[in-house]
Amino acid sequence: MKQKTIQFTKMHGLGNDVVIINAMNQPFDLSQSMISRLANRHIGIGFDQLLTIEPSQSADFFCRIYNADGSEALQCGNGLRCVARFIQEEGLHTESTFRLETKAGMYPLDIKDYDRIRISMGAPQIRDNLVELRISDDSNLIPISILSVGNPHAIVKVTSIDDSILTDKLGPQLSTHSYFPGGVNIGFMQIINHHRIRLRTFERGVGETYACGSNACAAAVVGITNGWLHHYVSVEFHYGSLLIEWDGKDQPIYMTGPASRVYTGKIELS
Repeated sequence: MKQKTIQFTKMHGLGNDVVIINAMNQPFDLSQSMISRLANRHIGIGFDQLLTIEPSQSADFFCRIYNADGSEALQCGNGLRCVARFIQEEGLHTESTFRLETKAGMYPLDIKDYDRIRISMGAPQIRDNLVELRISDDSNLIPISILSVGNPHAIVKVTSIDDSILTDKLGPQLSTHSYFPGGVNIGFMQIINHHRIRLRTFERGVGETYACGSNACAAAVVGITNGWLHHYVSVEFHYGSLLIEWDGKDQPIYMTGPASRVYTGKIELS
């Protein structure tokens, strides 16, 4: 059987690890099972998301995004910052500002430096604010806020994010709840003060990730909407923080954070 050789670059945004594939100079036709195999940390490269860089008729580049299980995602904030750094470092675009397109829309970026890449994430769409759900007939009602920031997100306000039961048990149960036929990304938000929160994220198609940019945006929006947070919010993850800015209503969300390059390599798939 003929083998496929794929050149890739491993990167991460605050520990949310991604693989970038430049599909401008090599064909990309991997199946869902092949992508899932690449994501496997024992027999593949290992990643939370895989992003391809492709031509776009409307923006500077188009990004296709895949989760670790091979399913396609609409958007990935941390991944787009990594793509932005890759594009500039590889000389695909020499300017510090450009636009990326995904299935969720257009995302203007501004590279201040590789620790401060700012993305306009668009205006959020709030579906339900503090609706109460049960995960079983005998469980307590859980207040949860549901919104779209490219991908669907649900945010739960908690006293502390240090209990692993949140992402080990409650995260999977809520992510696949019947209220979300297509699944949803769950964020557990601990408020420290009006400008600072801690966040743990369970992503559909991935599991718990060390960081999630769009989930950080969703959490900040929920906090600001309910008066718990002010308009500039530091969202703390295990390996660092993102700055989220939102002026409310129909205004776009701005996310600023780092993108780190790990290594470049090749892998063969049969």
